[in-house]
Amino acid sequence: MTHATAHDGIRLHLEEAGSGTPIVFVHEFGGDHRSWEPQMRFFARRHRCVTFGARGYPPSDVPEDVEAYSQANAVRDILSVMDHLGLAKAHVVGLSMGGFAALHFGLMAPERALSLTVAGAGYGAEKQYEEYFRNVSLEVARQFETHGAAEFAKTYSLGASRVQFQNKDPRGWREFADQLGQHSTLGSANTMKGVQARRPSLYDLEDGFRAMAVPTLVVVGDEDDHCLQPGIFLKKTIPACGLAVLPKAGHTLNIEEPDAFNRLLAEFIAMVEAGAWTPRDPRAKPAEIMKTS
Repeated sequence: MTHATAHDGIRLHLEEAGSGTPIVFVHEFGGDHRSWEPQMRFFARRHRCVTFGARGYPPSDVPEDVEAYSQANAVRDILSVMDHLGLAKAHVVGLSMGGFAALHFGLMAPERALSLTVAGAGYGAEKQYEEYFRNVSLEVARQFETHGAAEFAKTYSLGASRVQFQNKDPRGWREFADQLGQHSTLGSANTMKGVQARRPSLYDLEDGFRAMAVPTLVVVGDEDDHCLQPGIFLKKTIPACGLAVLPKAGHTLNIEEPDAFNRLLAEFIAMVEAGAWTPRDPRAKPAEIMKTS
């Protein structure tokens, strides 16, 4: 256990295990560095695995100023962790908020990414819900500030795309909900206001994604409704992108379906490292139904 120092002096708690090609895991809003334990244990058998707490998530520092929280800083923090560990490149794996950070990492620092895995990313991306998402993010921040993390976690952990986890694995969901309740009230509120409510829609980044050559895997649950269409958009836009949809699954994919998630990720990384995860064959024309000539 150690920490990296971000460009603005924020200390970021990190943990690592294993050796080999590095994988950096980036957690979601409702999780923290502990959320990747099923992946840290599995992939450390043959990779150097790194998990870290985002700013605002103890034992990382919790800046008081909301302006210290942004999508750009989320990417810079990944880079700070990699620089601290001397990692020139890594496979970057993110869930939800971490998935957005992984995508922006591919746009801002593609030369540092061996691959990107983007799971459960899409909230606020759909243009018809963009304003609603910004407003509900501010309301979530207000609820954290009003009730505190320990109390509001009881509500937040029962979201429409999280009850699937509770139904399948009550013990695992309970651990997730308990850890959410241990988060910093200030850090959670500031993350909602500074990152979630301000990040651009994925659809506004289309030109950048079309030019992004990093091998990418997008994973969504079929009951994570507001990630399904953005997942298809990413598949159609990023040149070397694959899309996996997990059945009867919600948002917290890596802990809700750890075996399926690990298998998908292991196969993806193996394909990337073999040079076999390539852009879509230009002969596979989306408009063509059957070939007639």
